[in-house]
Amino acid sequence: MRAAGAALLALSLAACATPRYAPAPGPAGGPPPPFTPPGRPQPEPPPLRVIEVAQLPGWAADNHAEAFAAFRATCQAAKEPAMAQVCRAAKASPLLSAQEARRFFETRFRALETPGEGVLTAYFAPEYPARTQPDGTFSAPVRPKPADLVNGQPYAPRDEIEARPADDAIAWMRPEDLFFLQIQGSGVLTFEDGRRMKALYAANNGQPFVGVANPMRDRGLLERDNTSGEAIRRWLADHRGPEADEIMRLNPRYAFFRLAPDDGKQPVGSAGVPLPPGRAIAVDLSHHAHGELHWITAEAPVLRGAFPSYRRLVTALDTGGAIKGEVRADLYLGLGAEAGAEAGRVRHTLRMYRLMPRGAAP
Repeated sequence: MRAAGAALLALSLAACATPRYAPAPGPAGGPPPPFTPPGRPQPEPPPLRVIEVAQLPGWAADNHAEAFAAFRATCQAAKEPAMAQVCRAAKASPLLSAQEARRFFETRFRALETPGEGVLTAYFAPEYPARTQPDGTFSAPVRPKPADLVNGQPYAPRDEIEARPADDAIAWMRPEDLFFLQIQGSGVLTFEDGRRMKALYAANNGQPFVGVANPMRDRGLLERDNTSGEAIRRWLADHRGPEADEIMRLNPRYAFFRLAPDDGKQPVGSAGVPLPPGRAIAVDLSHHAHGELHWITAEAPVLRGAFPSYRRLVTALDTGGAIKGEVRADLYLGLGAEAGAEAGRVRHTLRMYRLMPRGAAP
């Protein structure tokens, strides 16, 4: 879903989207290394901190039975041999009680702290109305992948694509809804005859993702603590036309879609398995692997109306174009407007711990 390039969110708008400037080349996703004069010994990397799972901050308060059910349903995404062995044990087991599930994790894993702090954002699978023909409100075409687009190569930016005829449109949406669908990477469309179809990511134009929250804040269009996805979408709807178009075109990335019947299931992430709401994260795959199990603890929200903290066990099952860095995660929260309202307010300071099977080398 978000592997799509996507899966970017309202919050991605506000948070993920902020470009990070590095003054000089350095390790992927982080700052450049400190300068060491020639002839001097290189600084030692910080020691790895390994703790017992039971010592994780907030561990006792998690819903361990729910966490186990999600892990059991998706752990086949892990390819590392020690994780695959734990996965086989989970799948051979029935669903466990909260106490049994807690013991399962505590006896089979230890926790490796990921150094530093980062950012937690969130995303969701939207549900939007659509039309088979355009009108004054439903004026934005949902476009299929162009025949001349080659994945991995730069293609035309958003403004050039939007200027082209849309004879091959597969649906028509309100412009602000399409903008958010492209950020999320997939969703469900309901047509005027009642048909429900999944809009599935097909490709993107290879242009960088640029968030619109910061420019809107800097222009005085939104208050500093009110750049949630919900607030952005409301402003775009209220200013539909040239004003909203100008803001949306600040983001040159453009996503293309295909339609499929709605099966009522959760979307599939880049790991190839359905995303369990609240238990799946999108990560930077240059730092992490599909199927990794992580404990996240996220606090100090900056957006109005956000939950104060998120502490839970999650699995890396997706990725996204705006998810960059080692301590960076995008939490999948589910389908529909309620999930979208929550997701759009998530921008928290994040710490991450990777759960390693006992016996595996850190």
